[in-house]
Amino acid sequence: MVKIYNQSLALLTDLYQLTMSYGYWKAGLDRKEAVFHHCFRRHPFQGGFTVAAGLETIIQYLEDFRFEESDLNYLAGLRTSTGEPLFSDDFFHYLANLEFSCQVDAVPEGTVVFPYEPMIRVQGPLIQCQILETPLLNLINFPTLIATKAARMCIASNGEPILEFGLRRAQGIDGALTASRAAYIGGCDSTSNVLAGKLFNIPVKGTHSHSWVMVFDDELEAFQTYAKYMPGNCVFLVDTFNTLEGVKNAIEVGKWLKQHGKKLIGIRLDSGDLAYLSIQSRKMLDEAGFTDTNIVASNELDETIIRELKRQGAQINIWGVGTSLVTGKEQPALDGVYKLSAIRDPGGPWKYKLKLSEQMTKVTNPGILQVRRYHLDQKNIADAVYDIGTNLDQQDCTIIDPLDPTRQKVLKKGTAGQDLLVPIFRDGKRVYDLPLLSEIRERTKRELNKFHSGMKRFIYPHQYVVGMEKSLYDLKIGLIKGIRSRFSDFSDS
Repeated sequence: MVKIYNQSLALLTDLYQLTMSYGYWKAGLDRKEAVFHHCFRRHPFQGGFTVAAGLETIIQYLEDFRFEESDLNYLAGLRTSTGEPLFSDDFFHYLANLEFSCQVDAVPEGTVVFPYEPMIRVQGPLIQCQILETPLLNLINFPTLIATKAARMCIASNGEPILEFGLRRAQGIDGALTASRAAYIGGCDSTSNVLAGKLFNIPVKGTHSHSWVMVFDDELEAFQTYAKYMPGNCVFLVDTFNTLEGVKNAIEVGKWLKQHGKKLIGIRLDSGDLAYLSIQSRKMLDEAGFTDTNIVASNELDETIIRELKRQGAQINIWGVGTSLVTGKEQPALDGVYKLSAIRDPGGPWKYKLKLSEQMTKVTNPGILQVRRYHLDQKNIADAVYDIGTNLDQQDCTIIDPLDPTRQKVLKKGTAGQDLLVPIFRDGKRVYDLPLLSEIRERTKRELNKFHSGMKRFIYPHQYVVGMEKSLYDLKIGLIKGIRSRFSDFSDS
């Protein structure tokens, strides 16, 4: 596990996490134990699935979690609107001695997940759970978004390699590194980001840009010079002046490479009618004997454009994607949330909690939650969100869509399934063995293959069965009715 950062990240949080924690501490609530869950409400990109990513960075953050002297000195300088210290000195003493001690369960990276399913469950001292809200959301939402986008592009390419080269347009250093790693999890084959290659052991690819061609007096000379000094890495960018003339020049240099026992790996198209140009380029290359030379395409590609180019018969077999992938261009954020679902005094019974809203989609789920994924004949058939106090092994499982309770599915006792959330930390100590990034990437592929193909459509995807186990649903409805009974929805007048 690579450590990217060399300083404390304890203050990577919103101020209200600390002001609430201070209030808990002052009120003597710091010994209470809480349970929080992370989930999201809608699939990104109007799709039918989401790919979980970001867990390794979260693990690194939690293993290094501590308030250092510089953090406390900064907090000591914060003032209220009347000029008084925002926090007291004895609170700083508390923070200085705070050691992470929570239980954390999460879905492994590369797992396909769905709205309202918990991706992370944190159980422990209230203040610790509260402080972790912002950093956990920050560290999981963006990589999950990008891993999902990459998976969609890989589906569109139908197995043809996707090269990620969005570094120059990514959202800063953090955004670039996170995106490169997440894109690889989603299925991309390589990256142009050399630092990401070094840190994460992702294959790196790259040859030359238009500026290389423009430095020379003519395009043929540019290709010849590049081939002379980089004969094992020749993918020529052919559209600097005239694309099809550029292909002719690439073929000319390819003949020289053959004479010297080398190979013209490919040409790259970066503008114009990519379908037409790739068809013409393929014809020219094949007629010249370069049948194994790849045609790489770039130019603001996304999954929709890739799919359309393939429909038009484009002879492209490697796809270079940048901005649309590393920024999640159509949807720049996953709507992940982190909500309290249970609280208790030390050793006491749990009190289940939910947040009520006028919008049913924003009403949270109570309990200490797990997700059971059921499968039949190597294919996933349904997911049930349930409370860990329910023994699904000993009973039928009725799954209810919380947004439409008339939609239900009954799975008989004994139906094969597995729980998605696995132990990550126990009493603040990591108990989870981190897989290699290449293993996570393969997990994504295996996971997607276990779902109905219609779920992977880009338009009106098939809806996979996900819902709440009946006793949890009944508990939620009971809590909602109990809360609403204390308030009048309509005026008496």
